[in-house]
Formats: sequence, structure tokens, C-alpha cells
Amino acid sequence: MSLTFFYHTLKAVFHIFVLSTQIKILNMKSNFFKFFTLIALITFSSCGDKAKEADTTKAKDAPVAESSSVNYAVDTDKSTIEWKGFKPTGTHNGIIALSAGKLSVIDGAVKYGKFVVDMNSIVVNDIPVEEEDNAKLTGHLMSADFFNVESHPTAKFEVTGMETKEGKSMLSGNLTIKETTNNISFPVAVSLNEDTVTLTSEAFTIDRSKWNIKYGSKSFFDDLGDQFINDDIELKITLTANKA
Repeated sequence: MSLTFFYHTLKAVFHIFVLSTQIKILNMKSNFFKFFTLIALITFSSCGDKAKEADTTKAKDAPVAESSSVNYAVDTDKSTIEWKGFKPTGTHNGIIALSAGKLSVIDGAVKYGKFVVDMNSIVVNDIPVEEEDNAKLTGHLMSADFFNVESHPTAKFEVTGMETKEGKSMLSGNLTIKETTNNISFPVAVSLNEDTVTLTSEAFTIDRSKWNIKYGSKSFFDDLGDQFINDDIELKITLTANKA
């Protein structure tokens, strides 16, 4: 075998090796890009699952009901609040009831209202009621870690105004939980039908840390690792009231 033939053979093998390596690198880059894209899509989708946070400000003065307004009493059997909580490993959801409420309407707009939330009525829906974890989670939510229902059996919402913003009816009010009050604003639809008024909100979130609910919150503790619970609580209100 001549040296020239041996040289050209080695050169050809070297080029084949280089080409093979380049193809592998390109495949690795392609696979990495696909993986990164998948993670981005999952993250984006997860973020999209959560409703927008309600505009939250300091408490505001509530208006006084006017003599020209039409008054309605809340039907507590037909009114409810849906809730959803978030954590790294998933979500929990359920409902909570109103124990009392009234509102006043002028020209189809809610001008005054006050509602009482029964914190003892917290129900967990995503865990079968017969399972031990259902009672465990319900008890934890009612404990001092979260809503401290024994000391604070009710939460309250008092209407402070209603306005149209970007084509949506925005209801504002002072929400009081555990003696902390903030004003929140969220989109609603109001329907009048003879002697009944129905108020339905879009899903929205509140940041529980603003009501001093600390358990598992990164807003208060920086050593939780992945054992935290999101500050966001998603709410959706469906309220029916009858002419008083």
C-alpha cells in the first residue's frame, strides 16, 4: 500500500468523522430546541390557566343607598362563590356560601351592596368527600394557618362603585378578611328579570398576602423551596337577589 493511498484514506475517514460529529451536534441542538419549546409552551399554558388579578387598592368610602334605588335581598340558596387555590403540584377547588346580603340598583347598575360570606361553609370539591384528605384540607383552610374561622367566622364585601371600563362593567368594593380590608375591582355581568337581579363575575384572583394570610407564602418566607403555596386565590361569584 503506498503512502499516498494511505494518506488519502485517512483524510477521507477524518472527513467522515467530522461530518458525523456535526450531524450529531445539529441533532442535539434540534432536540434541545424542541425540548425548550415544549417547556415554554407548558409554562405559557399554565400561566394562561390562571385568571387575572383584581385591581387592588386601599379601602374606599362606600356610598349610601339612595331613595330612588330598587332594593334586593340576596337569595343565599342560589348564590355561591367558587374558589381555586394553586400550588406547584396542582390545584384545589371548591365553593363557599353567602349567609346574607343586599344590594341597590339604579338604571341597571349596582350602586350599593353589602354581602356576608360564611367562612364555616368552605367546601372542597376536587377531593371525594369520603376521603380523609377532604376533611384534612377543609380543616386546614379553616384553621389559624389560613382563615382562622373560629375567630373570624365571616368575611365581608361592601360595594363602593360600578363603572364601565374597556367595554366591561367593573364592580368595586371593600373586601374584609380576618380584619384586613382592601378594595378590589373585577368584571361582572348584571341581569334584571322582573323581580330578580343576577350578578355574575368573571373569574378573577386576589393575592392572599394582601390580607395577611401567611401560610406557605413566599411573600413572607424565603426558605420554602418548592413547598410553597401560591398567593393567588381564584374566585368566581354568582349572586341572585330578589326584590325586597
